This record gives sequence, C-alpha cells and structure tokens, in this order.
Amino acid sequence: MALLEILTVADHTATLKTVSAPVDAVDDGLRRLMDDMLETMYAAPGIGLAAIQVGVAKRVIVMDLAREGEDKAPRYFVNPEILESSEELYEYEEGCLSVPEIYDAVARPARVRLRYLGYDGEQVEEWAEGLYAVCIQHEMDHLEGILFIDHLSRLKRDRAIAKVKKAKRTG
Repeated sequence: MALLEILTVADHTATLKTVSAPVDAVDDGLRRLMDDMLETMYAAPGIGLAAIQVGVAKRVIVMDLAREGEDKAPRYFVNPEILESSEELYEYEEGCLSVPEIYDAVARPARVRLRYLGYDGEQVEEWAEGLYAVCIQHEMDHLEGILFIDHLSRLKRDRAIAKVKKAKRTG
C-alpha cells in the first residue's frame, strides 16, 4: 500500500471541483486504489476520503467511523447514490482533509437510503443516519465537485480558502 497526496484548496481547487466518473467494474486495480486511499485517510488522520481528493476522478469513497480505542471498521463505496432522504435535518460541525483546519456547521438530511458497490463489487442498499449520514453525504458531495465550504456563505467560504492558502505559505 502507498500513501497518496491529499489535494487541498490551497493548490488544487480546480481538480477538487471535478465531477467524478462512474466506475465500470470493481477489480484488483480499484481495490488497490481503495486500500491506498484508506491508508492515506488513516495517516492524515480522517474518517472519510473521496478518490478525487487524491486526484482520481472516480466515484469511490472510503470511510471508517470507529472511535479511538475501537477496532478499525473500514467501509468502501463504489458508485454510491442516495435513493431517499429524510426531511429532518441534522447539523454537524464538519471538517475536511482538503480544507485543513477549517470547521463549520452544515445541515444535511438526518437519514439517507444508499445504494453502492462494496469492496468485492457486491451491491448494498442500506439506511445511514447520524454521523454516518453526514459523512457519506459529505464524501458524495466531493464526487460532484462540491466541498463542505460550498454550503457556507460566500464570505465564510472565501475566508476559509484564504486561511488554508495562508497556512500553506507560512507552514
């Protein structure tokens, strides 16, 4: 496995705004990408990572919501789609590996019904709620070229990008 570079808004806004393409098949090459993405996410550290965040415009996400001290619980999502969303919203203070050190509250549907292919290409349909619902929607936004700061006011978004760029210059 290999650590991949996580793209940030400081240098790679155009790439992060790319809409990712569907995956034709789950094969060994894609599993290798997912394994590398997972290793990269753990090293960052983070709880979710979309392929576009490492410069690969494919509809692939990895995630692990295990808390510190719990066994790792990696999850893999290929071509995920939301089939149904609750009207009830859940507000959560989000952060992002591509927008380092920036956190802000975003309201999203509290529950979503998903369909995706897993690590071995099996089709899965399930409901997600709470942090799982927040995280999967956040990562699926990446597949559409949307960052969590795009859900904020223009002023907050511009300040966040400026802060990330300044940190990179002085870092």
